[in-house]
Amino acid sequence: MPQNYTAALGEAVRARDLVMLGLTGGRFGLRRASATERARVDDALRRVGAQDYADRRMSELSGGQQQRVAIAQAIVDDAELLLLDEPLANLDLRNQHEVVTLLGELTRERRVTVMVVAHDLNPLLPVLTDAVYLLDGHPHHDPIDAVVTEDLLTHLYGTPVRVVRTAQGDLFTRGG
Repeated sequence: MPQNYTAALGEAVRARDLVMLGLTGGRFGLRRASATERARVDDALRRVGAQDYADRRMSELSGGQQQRVAIAQAIVDDAELLLLDEPLANLDLRNQHEVVTLLGELTRERRVTVMVVAHDLNPLLPVLTDAVYLLDGHPHHDPIDAVVTEDLLTHLYGTPVRVVRTAQGDLFTRGG
């Protein structure tokens, strides 16, 4: 799922139609969707909480609603891997929380592997398990707890970062 998902859609594309393209977009020619395909689209829209605006045009939806539709399109074909580029970009705190919760549910309930490109880890920390990152031009992979440290994040971001652990075990990062 690209960062600027709806930039090239224009004014006419409905949310439901965009999700349907996740099933039929690779086919050549036009044909009516089957009842099974329509049911799968409805299920994906329901799964992401987008059924109430499924028949609205993407250009009319908020950023959070657009992200939900984009995720529905990504999961409608029962993908085992989701690649998301900045899925929380331009979302308010409530929508960030809801999308993060949805990603956590997908990983737990459907066993979907979610790979996220993100510059701000804070909203994603509740669902992150591992991180792949570039350090001094070399790729690394570590559990998220080994990555969310003051020394490593300061080195990665090139600016002082402080990590605070609360009594509830939550992790937060901020400039030091």
